Amino acid sequence: MAVNPPKTKVLFSTNQRLQKLKEAFLGKYEESPLFYVCAPGRVNLIGEHIDYCGYAVLPMAIEQNILAAVSVNNSHTIQLANTDPKYKDFSVSVSELTIDRENPQWHYYFLCGVKGVQEQLSLSSLLGIRCLVDGTIPASSGLSSSSALVCCAGLVTMEANQKAISKVLLAETCAKCERYIGTEGGGMDQSISFLAEEGTAKLIEFNPLRATDVKLPDGAVFVIANSCMEMNKAASSHFNIRVVECRIATKILAKTRGLEWSGQQKLGVLQTELGLSLDKMLDVVEEVFHPEPYSREEICKLLEITTEQLCNNILSANTQHVTHFKLYQRARHVYSEAARVLQFKAVCDSSPDGAVLQLGNLMNQSHASCRDLYECSCLELDQLVDICLQAGAVGSRLTGAGWGGCTVSMVPIERIDSFLRTVKEKYYLPDARRAALVKQSLFVTRPGGGAAIFTEE
Repeated sequence: MAVNPPKTKVLFSTNQRLQKLKEAFLGKYEESPLFYVCAPGRVNLIGEHIDYCGYAVLPMAIEQNILAAVSVNNSHTIQLANTDPKYKDFSVSVSELTIDRENPQWHYYFLCGVKGVQEQLSLSSLLGIRCLVDGTIPASSGLSSSSALVCCAGLVTMEANQKAISKVLLAETCAKCERYIGTEGGGMDQSISFLAEEGTAKLIEFNPLRATDVKLPDGAVFVIANSCMEMNKAASSHFNIRVVECRIATKILAKTRGLEWSGQQKLGVLQTELGLSLDKMLDVVEEVFHPEPYSREEICKLLEITTEQLCNNILSANTQHVTHFKLYQRARHVYSEAARVLQFKAVCDSSPDGAVLQLGNLMNQSHASCRDLYECSCLELDQLVDICLQAGAVGSRLTGAGWGGCTVSMVPIERIDSFLRTVKEKYYLPDARRAALVKQSLFVTRPGGGAAIFTEE
């Protein structure tokens, strides 16, 4: 695999979208773009909400992506525009890059990527850019549109300032810098956006970041179905509450096992330090935690800390209001989901008879765990998963952060036409709003390539 993101020359006469973007750029800025950057969205096949706990995940890039046309100048100003009129133009001096986490607008995600690369390369100043962005990933759908925008911006900044950074370092930089907008993710979305390769899913492991090919079985395809319920991770605290619950669970488990607990942040790192298997960690969870929610007082008592220490050292800015924490359920989900990822890869590697059914079963277990233990599903997602299973999927689950967004279903090839027809009839057509969105909401997907730079041939 190439170390740096690929740079290729493209014949625009064969690429309608690039040609259209070039014309729109010319119309907007009265000059031609110097180069183009794309960064794909992703679908996570299995391994939900465990990357920020230090565990491996199994995503693939999708064909939908963020595409940007860029020109470079000496104005020291970043000018941003979007082909979708609902995203307003934005302009800022490179010396005044501030990100408002209280107001997660599209341009702030772009600035996360700019700022991340600037800091990574210790660039005292940046060249000015004009940029027109075109996205085909549905927003707030769990297909990583926001992270793809951050990755696209990071790559734009690197290329505009004529620097070279490896894919791995770009992925790590973009994962870190998305926290400027308040999302404490684990790095899966940025990693697959840069490390994806056409035709293969990837097992993404962290510390150190690495990606391994996972050959998906013949005989089945993956179908994405959008519930048409939107959830903006940065604008709500659901996501960060889960991060904090896992952090507290880690600290209490570490303390009960006699480890120095204050520096412990991740359930995965704790498992490594204890030297126990995932099954054994599940036993420890059963032994240590009760299923009822923990109050702040109980957590402080167990950790022998004050409420002030809990607020300042453990809770994040947008979880200060939380009074109860479900530690048993969250830890149980994380350790069981981490095991399912490894089982999924093992089935793909050995491709036994009945592989498709085995993988489908793991996906179904994953959804049940997300729904019941991690509580990151919603009524519409559960309804959509049920419809997908009735329509012939062997496995179906929410994908992405949840609380809305998409499902991913594994469907035997011979059932695909009747599957798409049934899901359309039962989920989309009865509702006028969904029916209007069905074309971009229900589609077969294949593993796509990673982020890249293009110039016109």
